[in-house]
Amino acid sequence: MQKIGFDNEKYLKEQTEAILDRVKKFDNKLYLEFGGKLCYDFHAARVLPGYDPNVKLRLLQSLKEKIDIILCIFAGDIERGRIRGDFGITYDIATLKLIDDLRKWGLDIIAVVITRYTGQQSAQNFKNKLERRGIKVYLHFPIEGYPTDINTVCSDKGFGKNEYILTNKPIVIVTAPGPNSGKLSTCLSQLYHEHKRGINAGYAKFETFPIWNLPLKHPVNVAYEAATADIGDFNLVDPFHLNRYNEIAINYNRDVESFPILKLILNRITASTYSSSTTAATSAATTATAAAAGATNTNTNTNTTTNNNKNKIDNEVISQSWSKKNTLNQAKNIPMYNSPTDMGVNRAGFGIIDDALVQQAAKQELIRRYFRYNTEYVLGIEKKETVDKVLILMEELGVKVTDREVVEVARQAATEAEKKGKGNDGIFCGAAIQLNDGKIITGKNSKLMHAASSLILNAVKYLANIPDEIYLLSPQVINQIALLKKGIFKSESESLDLEETLIALAISATTNHTAEIAMSKLKELKNCEVHMTHIPTPGDDVGLKRLGVNLTTDGNFASRNLFIN
Repeated sequence: MQKIGFDNEKYLKEQTEAILDRVKKFDNKLYLEFGGKLCYDFHAARVLPGYDPNVKLRLLQSLKEKIDIILCIFAGDIERGRIRGDFGITYDIATLKLIDDLRKWGLDIIAVVITRYTGQQSAQNFKNKLERRGIKVYLHFPIEGYPTDINTVCSDKGFGKNEYILTNKPIVIVTAPGPNSGKLSTCLSQLYHEHKRGINAGYAKFETFPIWNLPLKHPVNVAYEAATADIGDFNLVDPFHLNRYNEIAINYNRDVESFPILKLILNRITASTYSSSTTAATSAATTATAAAAGATNTNTNTNTTTNNNKNKIDNEVISQSWSKKNTLNQAKNIPMYNSPTDMGVNRAGFGIIDDALVQQAAKQELIRRYFRYNTEYVLGIEKKETVDKVLILMEELGVKVTDREVVEVARQAATEAEKKGKGNDGIFCGAAIQLNDGKIITGKNSKLMHAASSLILNAVKYLANIPDEIYLLSPQVINQIALLKKGIFKSESESLDLEETLIALAISATTNHTAEIAMSKLKELKNCEVHMTHIPTPGDDVGLKRLGVNLTTDGNFASRNLFIN
């Protein structure tokens, strides 16, 4: 049984109360941007053992009568066919999936916003598809000078030209299928329209990582930094929070860099009139942004706090230049934020009940992330700098790849396969899986089946207490699949990949009770740790994903061919 390091119920209570408290401060109208994944947050589940990947959906379900939901998707992502890595589907398809997932929880969206729309035909086609299924779609457009040209941004030529979305509930959830989809600009655009209508709406950000009240180099925060290394993000001490409260809080570079301008935009939107000292305010914002960028460029070494102290930014520079607006805001009782940490709603740290267990889990996630980036580098997808960044983070925590127990065992299996003359076409693959009881099972490739196939069959045999000498797959079924592959499909290899093996197991189970028992054990493999010495073929990859295992590979190619079907 999996050990628990995170209390979902405690987190739900804390996070729900924090959201309801925040909405009360804004005249009972809050636009809540959801950072990270709304559902299927498997990163959080891996670093916080016990975390429910769909706990955010549970939270929204409990607030169902108080929320409207808006989904954002960037028109450029639709045009380019951007892929969401965890599911291997494009962002437009991921948007449809997210709508379906929400509906399964009894949650309906009120609109989809296509952001930064410039007439892309594929975006227009997507709009048509949604509207013909009864889903409202709104268009938001690029804004010249966004976000620094505040005079244009906060005008009818900026946010004002975006279509206004009518909402009825006190909390408006703004989410997306992935990052850089335009969630923040959608929130700000809505705030602009709301305040023009005399509604004193506010903004906040639902956060999970980094966890602000954990140390900068806590493994959970380091694992998050590794997860975003591919887009160049890094964690740091929030200099605004430190300056205002003399309290260390952890945030990440983009939120810190954008805070001065974002605060000015919020000030401008929430003011009924504004001071004539626009030039001074814009100058203050530019200076503050430069200082914040200086603070973030200190990187993530151990003296981050010292460097950030040197780069403290006095928020009074901003507030003085907007004294007239602030007086108006105070009169309307609209709270303003003093730091990006203030802006967030994040109680994840209070759900941790076993810090030692969580630290160990986060270190394991750091290793998994290294293997993922390394494989993507081999495939030509990722940069070498990303791989090196994660290696540095591992060194800082004293973590080695072999701390992942299945790694060395899988490599030994590959070596044994070569010694025993197994393998296929001169390729010797090893695989290992660690089951929930701690037992590690291995598999090797052969002319008959792939390493992933033998691994899974060996694992379910162990779980079902089936002796190794008993066959699970009918020889007749295997022969017919081989005939189909070689004789009809003209495949170069008749070796069964995992997807084919699972189908063969299901067919065998109709006449073989032992195979039926083994197949019933497949569900026990979910969340087990797997390592393979070679990159899985498409059929192996599909099968492993459907079983829900946590896979890493050494990044070796499983075939000498450049094209693998």
